[in-house]
Amino acid sequence: MLKNKIKLSYFVLIISISNLFLYHLPVYQFTINNLNYEGFDRAFTIISIAILLVSLNALFFYIALFISRFIGKSLLILFVNINAIAIYFINTYSVIIDKTMIGNILNTNFEESTSYFSFSFIVYLVLLGIIPSILIIKIKIINVTFKKFFKHIVFIFIFIISLIYINSSNWLWIDKNSKALGGLVMPWSYVVNTYRFYYHKSQQNQEQILLPNAKIKDNKKSISVIVIGESARSENFSLYGYEKETNPLLSQTDNVYSYKASSCATYTTAGVKCILEHKNSSKLYEILPNYLFRNNVEVIWRTTNFGEPNVNIKNYQKRGDLEKLCQGEGCKYDEILLSSLKEQILASKKDKILIILHTSTSHGPTYYKKYPPKFNKFTPTCKSVELGKCTQEELINAYNNTIVYTDYILSTLIENLKQLNEYNSSMFYVSDHGESLGEKNLYMHGIPASIAPKEQLEIPFIVWLSSNSKELKNKETLSQHNVFHSVLDFLAIESPIYDENMSIFKSIN
Repeated sequence: MLKNKIKLSYFVLIISISNLFLYHLPVYQFTINNLNYEGFDRAFTIISIAILLVSLNALFFYIALFISRFIGKSLLILFVNINAIAIYFINTYSVIIDKTMIGNILNTNFEESTSYFSFSFIVYLVLLGIIPSILIIKIKIINVTFKKFFKHIVFIFIFIISLIYINSSNWLWIDKNSKALGGLVMPWSYVVNTYRFYYHKSQQNQEQILLPNAKIKDNKKSISVIVIGESARSENFSLYGYEKETNPLLSQTDNVYSYKASSCATYTTAGVKCILEHKNSSKLYEILPNYLFRNNVEVIWRTTNFGEPNVNIKNYQKRGDLEKLCQGEGCKYDEILLSSLKEQILASKKDKILIILHTSTSHGPTYYKKYPPKFNKFTPTCKSVELGKCTQEELINAYNNTIVYTDYILSTLIENLKQLNEYNSSMFYVSDHGESLGEKNLYMHGIPASIAPKEQLEIPFIVWLSSNSKELKNKETLSQHNVFHSVLDFLAIESPIYDENMSIFKSIN
């Protein structure tokens, strides 16, 4: 039976070892799978990493508990519960808890976050979170003297330094795999990366850098629509050669063109930023809608998603705003973005119009909830949030149905634009990032772009043009940054930052 009284030093050691065994199986798996060493060197490295994790946690927990039992235990309870949740997501979706993933988590709304809950989630939380928390609360800690505490801290510190020095031959390997390892070590993966995320965000929240003033070159009525896809990968579009018919409508539509493209990131916030900025930069430059709105273009932004940059325009409409304009079953899904859109365009008194539709159609894990029942073309479908429990066929089918629905939305949008005879119209469909569907045991997205698989990076870039509006260049591959300059070109916006090479349209001499 567990003692209800224990010396602080023993308690810290038990907690640190328990932390190692309960929450670090992914670290062991990653290390074993990626070490190139054999024999003694391999075993020594694995053991050294385990001891280092125990020592680092012991150092922190010892200091916190010595300073204050209440603060120390509160932190431990907080950590074990977050650890439990983190391990559930790591084991279920093969994610890495880095800065990118922290951004995904903090930018997820309540509806999306609840879609990840399952019975397994509850089991993880109870066994690895709640039960350890109860034990931490019940155990009474016997204090140590400051002298003994100081000796222990010095010993642990020297031991850690010595262990790091002994493993100097592994520094290169650790540095090479630091992103993955840093995203798997509990609790420091989410503690450090949450700080990194908010620090980066504080830098981004600085006043945006305004771009040079632009001017409208003519008074021809023109519309550009940017449809931002969510988690759409080009591999599953029949427009890109996919064997299953996922684009039955677009494939029969005139003036539709598809290009190979890659996203610059694997999460929404960065992906959307790339689509709307004039060049790849860590700086907070003025994004396309803000820029054009400031320069007298009618700008309309409609969204059912989240993780968007700061949008400084007049007509910004969320799902709640659009529901007032919509009737019927389709209002529950992304076709709500098209509700009364044509009427809103016709009400504009300006010649140049930019429309941005930010969809959420292919966001997992509940792909089957992202489209109306009549678009359930491929069956059977995966209806579990634990995607690894579905067959590959079920998972692919559910995801493919979201692409069929996307095809319908884009086709409907094009038909609406065709009816606006007095306007030259263009539509750009570009996804924020791709999606993993079980390849290499990875699901969804969020793996750092530097090590992400192609499924999370290869995205559709689909263009439609109204007849006799513009001619396209002979390009095979595009990037998300082509959008900014192509829109300026189509709307006849003259700007010092316009790059003709980045436009997909031929120049008119």
